Amino acid sequence: MIVLKIYRWNENKKIHHRSLTENKISKYLIYAIDYIILMVNEILIALSINSWNENNKLEKETYKVLL
Repeated sequence: MIVLKIYRWNENKKIHHRSLTENKISKYLIYAIDYIILMVNEILIALSINSWNENNKLEKETYKVLL
């Protein structure tokens, strides 16, 4: 996953550089929106993993109390 992120980051960096040198705002906006969507997805995944982990901890604690 890290390799994919690095590759995607390099590709986005190239697009970003080309779009600014060619004065193509639409490509830059697509790049910016793509980057924002990518970051939001990563944050949501991290939050769901954290929530799942917390639920597992509570279930284990409840199980210990019941025994």
